[in-house]
Amino acid sequence: MTSPQSLLLLGRRAAASLIGRGCARVTDALSGVRSAVPRRFIIDTSYAAHFMDFKGSAIPSSMKKLVVTKLSQDFREAVSVRTVAVPTPGDAELLVRNRFVGINASDINYSAGRYDPSVKPPFDAGFEGIGEVVGLGLSASSRYTVGDTVAYFGSGGAFAEYTVVPAKESVPVPSVKPEFLTMLVSGATAYIALRRLGDLAKGETVLVTAAAGGTGQFAVQFAKRAGCHVVGTCSSDEKAGFLKSIGCDRPINYTAEDLAKTLRKEYPLGIDVVYESVGGSVLELAVNSLANKGRLIVIGFISGYQTASGIAPFKGGTLPVKLLQKSASVRGFFLPHFVGDYKEALSSMMQMFAKGELVCEVDCGDMAEEGRFVGLESVFRAVDYMYAGRNLGKVIVEVAPPIVGDSKL
Repeated sequence: MTSPQSLLLLGRRAAASLIGRGCARVTDALSGVRSAVPRRFIIDTSYAAHFMDFKGSAIPSSMKKLVVTKLSQDFREAVSVRTVAVPTPGDAELLVRNRFVGINASDINYSAGRYDPSVKPPFDAGFEGIGEVVGLGLSASSRYTVGDTVAYFGSGGAFAEYTVVPAKESVPVPSVKPEFLTMLVSGATAYIALRRLGDLAKGETVLVTAAAGGTGQFAVQFAKRAGCHVVGTCSSDEKAGFLKSIGCDRPINYTAEDLAKTLRKEYPLGIDVVYESVGGSVLELAVNSLANKGRLIVIGFISGYQTASGIAPFKGGTLPVKLLQKSASVRGFFLPHFVGDYKEALSSMMQMFAKGELVCEVDCGDMAEEGRFVGLESVFRAVDYMYAGRNLGKVIVEVAPPIVGDSKL
């Protein structure tokens, strides 16, 4: 098979050959006089579908990526590091050199095969990344060029040093800041879920569970922007302080306070909207704490993801009665079902961030025992760190440092 490097070289030689024949002697059909006239150069590049910046970005011949080799809710057991050839982008695709990748609670659900049982190992892991374009297909070059910075999320493949991404699914970003990565899934989930399912009204009380986490931090801020009184649960005083700094009216450190008693005492009329991601006993408490006409939005149930079933025990036998008595509702949210809202959500968040109106807290593991999450192998530590509840903000792994030297990137 012809390598991308060879294609690029062939393209240059072909162009040089055509340019070398800059003029041609042409016969005028009427006078019969042969004269030298400039030839219009038309270079057919259809055979060279890929533009690869091998020199400027130092693209190696091989790379590392994380591959699910066994279905398991134990991420370390399910996933292996593989060394493979750097992929070549198709006609409408980009090759992105990943600088940062995002860690999500659902990474374990994906490695356990819970999203699509028809997909069998081996398959690539990781949902979201941000980095520089180092190669692209011919059609993709109409919108992007080598050196552009983009973010993306999709169905696997981000946990790699290089990822091929459809150009239409890429998001141009001003720079390779990890903060932009926090908006793709975590921010968009909170923005769209609260808008479409929360029906927030000024003066209502909103409870956000795991409020200092990747998506919780956004739910707190968006509920506050809507004029609501915001209650947020967390596991430490440090996290409680962070929640106050982003506008949370009542942070509750459940390791120091009894959550159920606090809610009953301070909010006797109940909670109007709950943004819930923990599941199990916390979900039960959320149901019991709903106000009349309350709305409970389930965006996840992380407490059960590491179990064989993927679901924490939930006593829901009396759920219909409880909902009926309060005219309340439970609403599920899964981001891929709301793709029509995604563009507006991302644009709005980008504008808020640019104006300094949105905090996008990133946790790169600087306080982790083994230090900052750097390198693809540290994804395993990052997943463990998140499931231990130690993160404050969105967990991010730095796959590779910026390129220095003569590179254009």
